Amino acid sequence: MRPMEVGVFLCSTAIEDPFESATKLHEIGINNTQIGPLPPGFYTDENAAKLKAHLADLGIPPTTLFVGFPGESYANMAAVKATVGLLIPETIAERKAILRRAIDFTAKLGAPRVALHIGFVPADSSDPAYAKLIDDIREIADACSAAGLGLSLETGQETGEEMRHFLETVDRPNIGINFDPANMILYGKDKPIEALETLRRYVVSVHCKDGIWPTREGELGSETPLGQGQVDIPAFVAKLKEIGYAGPLTIEREAGDDRIGDILRGKDLLERLRG
Repeated sequence: MRPMEVGVFLCSTAIEDPFESATKLHEIGINNTQIGPLPPGFYTDENAAKLKAHLADLGIPPTTLFVGFPGESYANMAAVKATVGLLIPETIAERKAILRRAIDFTAKLGAPRVALHIGFVPADSSDPAYAKLIDDIREIADACSAAGLGLSLETGQETGEEMRHFLETVDRPNIGINFDPANMILYGKDKPIEALETLRRYVVSVHCKDGIWPTREGELGSETPLGQGQVDIPAFVAKLKEIGYAGPLTIEREAGDDRIGDILRGKDLLERLRG
């Protein structure tokens, strides 16, 4: 792939079947993708071999496998805090087991990284839940390392400074950030361009997504087509160039009635900005 090649997160097509979704990306001229989230039951050796062969036939290498978990909800802030990631004691054992299967699947698929939302990191680093999360992420990062993989954490539910402190505390060489500028806005957490500067040394992949700030307490902001929100996509791409980022520009579109059209318009925008 060329530096800053435009890709698409597989789920952005709104086609649930990953094989059909990948075929659609090929039809519209996309040549790299992030995979997931997939149902835990999909993580089999047979499916890894089939999906790897299908992507190879299409000429679409997988750049990351994103892991989601049963029961997660992004309906509002309270739902995210109660259901997303690795901070819910009653689900942690099940979710770590899913991650172990996902890591093995990713290695067999041939993608270089596993990624996930870990949930709202406690703002107080003396909180016992903070120390437990550090231990859990170290365990997962080490399992990824043993499989020859990197681990990426998704941004948005913390400020750039909070996430940088968390990563410095985890202190694992294979851990990085999938930087999603819109999430910083949707969660009302930080200014994305400034946060990108703060996290620059950890950025290994990005989501190209746009949105507007929340207007009501407890609610998330709204996602928009790329270039129509408050991220400032031209400044985002310019900042990526400034920090020396050369990985894919992965479009993520989680809303809207014309996702394929939004993807294609976003691709045109990113290619113009990339130069």
